[in-house]
Amino acid sequence: MERLAVAKVNLGLSLLGRRRDGYHELHTLFASLSFGDRLFLEPIPEGIEFRGRYGRRNLAYRAAAAYLEAAGWPGGVRIVLEKALPEGAGLGGGSSDAAQVLLGLRELYPAEVELFPLALSLGADVPFFLQGGVAEARGVGERLRPLSLSSLPVVVFSSGLRLPTPKVYAEVKPHDFGPELPVEEILKALEKGEEPPYWNSLEGPAFRLHPELKEVKARLKALGLRGVLMSGSGSAFFGLAEDEAQAKKVVEALKHAGYARHGTLGGGYGAI
Repeated sequence: MERLAVAKVNLGLSLLGRRRDGYHELHTLFASLSFGDRLFLEPIPEGIEFRGRYGRRNLAYRAAAAYLEAAGWPGGVRIVLEKALPEGAGLGGGSSDAAQVLLGLRELYPAEVELFPLALSLGADVPFFLQGGVAEARGVGERLRPLSLSSLPVVVFSSGLRLPTPKVYAEVKPHDFGPELPVEEILKALEKGEEPPYWNSLEGPAFRLHPELKEVKARLKALGLRGVLMSGSGSAFFGLAEDEAQAKKVVEALKHAGYARHGTLGGGYGAI
């Protein structure tokens, strides 16, 4: 069985404040992309055989162990993970890998197992990847509301800088907090091809840690992309293109500077 674990970007991310449990309350719009990692799952008599980085610490391995244990170990699985997405870039690759393992194992070994709680136990972004598409998210990202958005051409770029999420959140200051995102205005602007009124509260902390990221954002804007924004906690940025031709041209200009890929955002896949 082959599965595509697509990337995501955040069409705006606002930190509303710090919660009593130490996490930050956020408001964001997740949008899945048309490209990502590839996973190959094959049933075996017992156990988990995993080929990929980090071994048992990999979220994909942990997802397999969580599902098979919840299902009563009806069999085992061999997993081959072919990484295409950069790590520590804010594109959700690890979370998407985990979600696709859960969905794949549900097909291989159907059982009365609720995937959402398993996904949330693996990470706050994992539940979104069970359905993909576009969704408004609150809390730490686990309270989801599906939204409708036409597929749009997008360019994603990462200079290769790995920016660990805990490090970025540790840099958050009170002045980085903001109001809720204007969801309807963002969606309308995106549909009309206008500059969306969104922001990412984590850009400030990321830029303080690595000022060179400002130059990355400026370069993407100079290449004619609109709505250029850092995704998640970084360090990848995305921007919207007028059409596929412009997206290809921008990727050609960026391909020697780091990871550059074009595709579409907003497409859904699967269901919880």
